[in-house]
Parts: sequence; structure tokens; C-alpha cells
Amino acid sequence: MLLRGEDAVGALQEFGCALLTPVQVEHQLHSPARALDELGRFWERLPRDTYLRDGGRYRYRRHSCFVYETSSGRLEQAPHRAHWQPTDYNALHGGMERWFEPIEPEVVNNPVWQKFLAGLGAAFTRTRPVDRWYIEAHQFRIDTAEGIGRPTPEGAHRDGVDYVAVTLVQRHQVRGGETRVFEARGTAGVRFTMVEPWTTLLLDDARVIHETTPIQPEGAGGVRDTLVLTYRAGGFQSPPLAVGPASAGF
Repeated sequence: MLLRGEDAVGALQEFGCALLTPVQVEHQLHSPARALDELGRFWERLPRDTYLRDGGRYRYRRHSCFVYETSSGRLEQAPHRAHWQPTDYNALHGGMERWFEPIEPEVVNNPVWQKFLAGLGAAFTRTRPVDRWYIEAHQFRIDTAEGIGRPTPEGAHRDGVDYVAVTLVQRHQVRGGETRVFEARGTAGVRFTMVEPWTTLLLDDARVIHETTPIQPEGAGGVRDTLVLTYRAGGFQSPPLAVGPASAGF
């Protein structure tokens, strides 16, 4: 398995993953890094994630959903809903509806936010043509105030979607946080640490599994901030009783 940032679509098709530098994010997703920097301050006021089953207090989070129409390029926010995953994909937190505070309107209405989500949608459509993408957006902050923070407490996993984008917003005064991507049905894999803000990892969720190792403090105020976006063609993931026409749209 290799990571090639020069052509995100080609790398996704060939390897199931692609790592884009901030410069490549600008060129391939048409999202200037300087404009993206404006959004970073909104990670300073994320509510604490109260659903962690490992008893930790190291994760802060907001969550909102969107629909991207591929023919028109229109991005629209969906009514606020719970985040839900089956236990097949998340053994630690699957099977329960988790209601997080929504992403702030100042973020959602920011043109660079909309351009970034739409740019990813357009890139994924070149890999797999669909009519629309159902997008779940997660702002994460992992801190080290209690000594250790776990970006993926569920371990190596898939998300039950079509594509995943993991973007580093910032890392400050931490060590660790190595990203690991492996073939879902093989042994090949890669390991690396995202350091530069707006570096973005793209994943074909059916073909690879991924995780990020714990972080530890290198000084006071150690944090790792990320934006995780998932794209699914068949509607938002919902509990079995909610499956039906209403669960696929909004």
C-alpha cells in the first residue's frame, strides 16, 4: 500500500487511501489553507464528549450532518440528528444514539467550510458516481490534561460509510498520535504522523481500517484537533427501527 497525494482520486482507486498536504488540499479541493485557518478558533469551544465508555474525559466534540447534491454541487445542512453506528463498526460506542451539540452556525455558514465539504464530495464522486452524499461532520479535540488522550478509543476500525476524510486542524504540545492505515482484507499498511495543519487523509472505508495512537503531553495545554468527515451514499446511518425512506433524507 502506498500513499500518493498528487492525484487523490487515482490513489483512492488504486490503494484505498490518499494523503494530501495542505498545498494539495488547496489545489485538489480548492480550499485555501489561509482561509481554513480562520476556522481553527472554533475548536477552542467544543463541549466535552460525555459518552466515552472508557471513563475518559479527554475528548471534546461537535457533530452536524449535511447533504451534497453531486449534479448541482449544492450543499445543505440536514436537521440535527444523533450520531449512530452499529456495533459491527464500533464495538465500544456502537448501538447507541449519541446526541452531540451541533457545529456552530459561524462555521457552517463560512464559505470555506462549504467549499471544503463540497470539494471532498466532488472528489469522491469522481471515484464513485452517486446522486448525493450524506455527510457527517465531527469536530474533535483530544487533550492530555489527565496524562493521555485517545483519538480512537475504539481501536482500529471502519466507519460503515463509503469514504472518510480526516483533517488535522492543529497539534500542540503533544507526542504520539501516529496514524495507521491497513488493508481490511490483507496485511499491507502504512504508518505516519500528521503534523502540518490541514493535512488531509482520504480513506475508502470498505477497503481499509484505520486508527490513531494515543497522545501524551510534551508541555502544558497539549491538544490534537481534527475534523472528521464521512460520506455515505445510502443515507445516514440509523438504528434498525429507524430504517426506511425517512432515514435516507431530511
